[in-house]
Amino acid sequence: MLLKVIIIILFIGVVASLFGGLNFLVKDMGNTNKRVLYALGIRIGLAALLIACVVYGTYSGQLNSTAPWDRQLHPENTAPYQATPQN
Repeated sequence: MLLKVIIIILFIGVVASLFGGLNFLVKDMGNTNKRVLYALGIRIGLAALLIACVVYGTYSGQLNSTAPWDRQLHPENTAPYQATPQN
């Protein structure tokens, strides 16, 4: 559960950094401030941590996929199919 909370916080941080960089880009038109580059660096760092957390969670088994298209890869995560009788 803690890993999922960390992933959500990192994702929110990436989105906040994205909008912060957009704000700096619009406000600093023509200035030589490097706030946009700092926001980009923060976003890259957070995205790398996010990817590392997802890879770790998948590798350790804390995160798994229950998507319908993933049934062939992980049949143990799906419910058995029950056919309905035709009248």
